[in-house]
Amino acid sequence: MRREHCYYVYMLQSASRRALYIGMTSNLTQRVHEHKTHECEGFTDSYNAVRLVYWEGFDNVIKAISREKQLKNWRREKKLWLIARTNPKFKDLSADW
Repeated sequence: MRREHCYYVYMLQSASRRALYIGMTSNLTQRVHEHKTHECEGFTDSYNAVRLVYWEGFDNVIKAISREKQLKNWRREKKLWLIARTNPKFKDLSADW
């Protein structure tokens, strides 16, 4: 029996709304928790980018990695436009988890 996998590309925003972080994971809930509890040293920890403002799901890791790279190459304005399409108030989508 083949096991189904799901991969996620996500964007986190800092409380000040100045910093955006794009990442990819196979466990979105766990990964967001790690960011929120500052278990991961680096960009999100330094900039306090812990608000999940956007995510997409994929059934193929290659597609997820490709999308992550695509989004990272976008200008900030285009990233904000993408977020605003599905989350116009930039609310923390993981607030109720």
